[in-house]
Amino acid sequence: MANVPNLLTLFRIALIPVLVAAFYIGGDAANRLACAIFVLASVTDFFDGYVARRFDQRSALGRFLDPVADKLVVAAALLMMVGFGQIAGLAVLPALVILCREILVSGLREYLAEISVGVPVSRLAKWKTAIQMTAIAVLLLGEAGPWDVPWVTIGEVGLWAAAVLTLVTGYDYLRTALRHITGGRAGAGE
Repeated sequence: MANVPNLLTLFRIALIPVLVAAFYIGGDAANRLACAIFVLASVTDFFDGYVARRFDQRSALGRFLDPVADKLVVAAALLMMVGFGQIAGLAVLPALVILCREILVSGLREYLAEISVGVPVSRLAKWKTAIQMTAIAVLLLGEAGPWDVPWVTIGEVGLWAAAVLTLVTGYDYLRTALRHITGGRAGAGE
């Protein structure tokens, strides 16, 4: 039987060029399509983890590929929105914070894995991911959203909230890594 979580993760990665292409369509159709693709990618992220745990289909490839796929989808969406002016002005700052944190955490996880230290995903990090994915989806929809709702403002507030949680959870990862790097001296004054 094929490893369904790995297939879902690979599908999520395959959606990235489709997401990028949607930006070149133009108009409200592009916004709606990009949002739908991003939501589909987010849903597959939830289900690959659920299926892996529920049906015991965890794998080394999945443990490596799943967080990489998540970061690629988020980075592609944020970079395209900044490039196309859907995220502009001060709203670029939380997008930058999110991207920098993703790179930092990837490096920290790689280092910690080399010394056989696992860092489980915290409940707060899961909330950060949910808020971040929702905010990005809302921003992708933008002014093409239904009804007379300030979608862009809602998305930007969500992006700022995700950036704050990003800093908190990123600090948690950094503190854990520093304890191992410095031989347990980091955070001694806390």
